[in-house]
Amino acid sequence: MSLDQAEAFARIRLLRSPNIGPVTYAQLLGRFGNAVAALEALPDLGKRGGRSYHPAKRELIEREVAATKQAGAKYLFHDSPDYPTLLRELESAPPILTWRGDLSLAAKPCVAMVGARNASAAAVKLSRDFAMGLADAGYMVVSGLARGIDGAAHQGALSSGPRTIGVIASGIEIAYPPQHAELQEQIASEGLLLAEQPPGTEPRGSHFPSRNRIIAGLAAGTLVVEAAQKSGSLITARLAGEAGREVMAIPGSPLDARSQGCNHLIREGAVLVQSVEDVVELLTGFDGKPRSTFRETAAQKFEYGEELADTEPADIASLLTTAPVAVDELIRQSGTSAAAVQLALMELEVTGQLQRHAAGRVSLARGDQL
Repeated sequence: MSLDQAEAFARIRLLRSPNIGPVTYAQLLGRFGNAVAALEALPDLGKRGGRSYHPAKRELIEREVAATKQAGAKYLFHDSPDYPTLLRELESAPPILTWRGDLSLAAKPCVAMVGARNASAAAVKLSRDFAMGLADAGYMVVSGLARGIDGAAHQGALSSGPRTIGVIASGIEIAYPPQHAELQEQIASEGLLLAEQPPGTEPRGSHFPSRNRIIAGLAAGTLVVEAAQKSGSLITARLAGEAGREVMAIPGSPLDARSQGCNHLIREGAVLVQSVEDVVELLTGFDGKPRSTFRETAAQKFEYGEELADTEPADIASLLTTAPVAVDELIRQSGTSAAAVQLALMELEVTGQLQRHAAGRVSLARGDQL
């Protein structure tokens, strides 16, 4: 589908407006039909939520669009035919990405590789060798350009040609970590570089889990090479499991803290792999039914279509506290339709009173008690 400039600009402005995340963005488009109408409705939604609301300023978006062009990047919208199919399946799929490189690579079979930043020398070599083997087998290797395992995975895949996708937690033109600036540019030139954050955005801690969901969402499976018990790599594995993708891990010594995360994943249901052939066997013809059992129950995915246009929001404020609760449970307890509950949640989120959590759960934002 081809967007006119006014709608494309409105979509960017809508997503950059306060408290608008992927789910609320989808709900707004479903209710109002397009981003231009949704932007016009936001102040009224704010009033209905009990607070004043102002969308992102036009001049900020004009500067962003100019910076994107200057960086040699382009926008990718959620309903573009080039939007990656597996990523689109996520309820929290990013509505807008910026990209450089060869976008067609995202349509090919992908496998994510993640692991420790302070990885052992053996694990770095293993990551490079696995990535090279998977690239030779026809897979695009997806990772996050971090030090250690991520960087080695990108390098291994690049040695077999343009077979890697880098997903960064910053704006498209900002290299992080700085020592990977050359690698990031090589990926943008020979592979594919993706960013969810606007140009000029420096990476922050909250950006990395968001980046991790894109890494997991692009791929049929995620392979953890080496990871500590508490690490971002395990977040990526959990997100892959929630999305119904294959979760794989390479076992390590129980005496090495950097192996405890992988060993934990295997104990909790991830598939133990020891060779490239093991990974290829698991992912060949992947049909959405993973052998791994490492996953939380996926949240119900709601379609935000025309049925929202004439729906009145439910009165669910009294059912919410700062403790996360599943949206399904709110629907049951309120006795109203899913669309009505989603609209009520949207009004609360637009005004900053709602927080969304993993697995389709919501709560009042901290400091808000209705």
